[in-house]
Amino acid sequence: MGTMYYGSQATPIGIEDRALAHLQVAIVTKLRRGESFTVSWQHPLDQPDGRSTLWLHPNIPLRFVFEDPDPPELSRSYLEELMRSANSTGGIQLVPEQIGAEAGAATGGPAPLRD
Repeated sequence: MGTMYYGSQATPIGIEDRALAHLQVAIVTKLRRGESFTVSWQHPLDQPDGRSTLWLHPNIPLRFVFEDPDPPELSRSYLEELMRSANSTGGIQLVPEQIGAEAGAATGGPAPLRD
């Protein structure tokens, strides 16, 4: 389980490593452009029912911590889905990855991308 820390909040946000790696790419892409946006997710089963939304701004500190020392192979289609939602008025909607037929791996960036 990975963790995201945002701003001065002492409360960590637990997100599965693989999802967090994809979310990191989407968030960093938006923040590099100087864009503010929201990120929303449903609470995990071990938390009370509900959902949370964060407003992310380039001037607020953000840290990603991964349990696994090796970066996962990234899925191009999952990244594209997250980026589509990032560019919408609703912001990034962290939804489960839909893993379908995989067609080879491409390289580039911090980890290879799966098609």
